[in-house]
Amino acid sequence: MVVAAAGLTGLRSLTDRYGGSVTTDQLLAPDARGDRNGVTGPLNYLLIGSDLRASNPDAGQRADSILIVHVPAGLDRAYLVSVPRDLLVQIPADPAAGYSGGTDRINAAFQFGNAGASGAKLLSATVTLFTGVRFDGAAILDFSGFRRVIDLIGGVEMCVDSEVRSIHTGHLFTTGCQQMDGARALDYVRQRYDLPNGDYDRQRHQQQLLKAILQKVDLGGLVTQPVKLDQLIRAVGASFTVDTGGVPVEDLAFALRGLRPETLLGVQMPAHAQDVAGSSYSMLDPAADSLFGALRQAGMRDWTTRNPNWVNRL
Repeated sequence: MVVAAAGLTGLRSLTDRYGGSVTTDQLLAPDARGDRNGVTGPLNYLLIGSDLRASNPDAGQRADSILIVHVPAGLDRAYLVSVPRDLLVQIPADPAAGYSGGTDRINAAFQFGNAGASGAKLLSATVTLFTGVRFDGAAILDFSGFRRVIDLIGGVEMCVDSEVRSIHTGHLFTTGCQQMDGARALDYVRQRYDLPNGDYDRQRHQQQLLKAILQKVDLGGLVTQPVKLDQLIRAVGASFTVDTGGVPVEDLAFALRGLRPETLLGVQMPAHAQDVAGSSYSMLDPAADSLFGALRQAGMRDWTTRNPNWVNRL
């Protein structure tokens, strides 16, 4: 009991320091925000991967990845639902950003909203419009800080299932499990061309990266390494902007301490590629309606059991 209490005290100290370093902002549109209070599940969070780079901030930002993270009532597992970046959707008007609304790829919503917190609000409103899912919080992660986090934990092991050459760096990723630093890992999970399943493989690789990071982050061990801990906290703070719905960041981190790599399950949003007026888009399949219902009604365990073809092996 004494050891357990000491461990929890150390973890609480860690999350207190983490909470003070991360940037908080309002990232959800009013219509996209749920009405739950506290950190009692089930919970839905919107996770946005931005391609903002500290070395070139004037290049702007795009939503390079979009995930719905569903955490059931027990707060001990998570479902990672990837939203296809080319999904054709109705994007609502955003007068404050000077956008009149229209039909476009979903990743354009972040840009039309002028990126940052404003872009996240328009993107959240767009996701809620076609899914009916309302969110308890959201986060934006940028690539440069994310790369530093991976480097500080000593890299991650990624298992390459199909050989692919990066369109960004020219690096050839050969098949097999291999250790990757931050730059290499992010380069790999951004690839979609020349992969057997295109963007769906890319989505799965991004889900695998989140699992690989969780496998390497040992919160209890980091408490005894203050220098490395402080470096990691600063890197995390530089990478994330979060909206917790008013819940202190340290309380949220403490509540989700039971998440383990083996409890993460990757999910594809049921969709298919379709040519529209000479351009390729992703279009929702009928099974998507039942997925959105499961996210709204805490039925993800049953849905994934009934729809194994949309579940990713991580």
